[in-house]
Amino acid sequence: MVNVAIRFAGTLAERWLLPPTCIVCGDGTAQARHRALDLCHECADDFPHNLFACLRCGEPLPANSPRDIECGRCLKKPPRYDRAFCAFRYDYPVDHLIRALKFHGRLPYGRVLGELFAGTVARTRSTPWPEMMIPVPLAAARFRARGFNQAIEIGRTIERRLGIPLRADIAVRIRDTREQAGLDRKERRKNLRGAFAVAEKLAAKHIAILDDVITTGSTANELARTLRRAGATLIEVWAVARTGKR
Repeated sequence: MVNVAIRFAGTLAERWLLPPTCIVCGDGTAQARHRALDLCHECADDFPHNLFACLRCGEPLPANSPRDIECGRCLKKPPRYDRAFCAFRYDYPVDHLIRALKFHGRLPYGRVLGELFAGTVARTRSTPWPEMMIPVPLAAARFRARGFNQAIEIGRTIERRLGIPLRADIAVRIRDTREQAGLDRKERRKNLRGAFAVAEKLAAKHIAILDDVITTGSTANELARTLRRAGATLIEVWAVARTGKR
């Protein structure tokens, strides 16, 4: 009881000396929704949840679309993964947090995005969990320049919250590729062909590919192709956000 009282007093002192500041609006006076999120109630409620989305690729669909529908593109040419869960649409403030993490090294944003994703998937999922998460690997040169992999930073929190192992040592990128931004769908597929390999025997059959944002799905599709050849039988794509049609 004494230890509990000391920890409680320490928490109160921390909140008084270092009150939570919302990372979106900067408000340090509003009560934080959750200490780990560093978000005020108003900003947390404004996050663009991807409520209506293609079951297969996660692309946002018109409001009030059926929850178990696939988009026309997936019906015509299904991707190599089985389903996708993208918690948010790639709109403000999610896009702001992802860009700040990826391009400006705001590593704490990875924790916030991981918390948001884990909370959303935990509330909405009714099917069995994947056996492991595999983050999309960066090219070696890009990793050296950036110093971190944003998918791994997000995945650390998801692993802690959901108890699903994060294995960053299984999939590797065996050749450098051009930056995907600015390439169309066909160019993206060609750019990524043969880019990945599996570094060790794949023990799990149910895999979740983890990334920060899905644009066309080309990266996830190529990685899923590699993992399926290595023995995966059920492959999901998990991403914090998904862009809409362009």
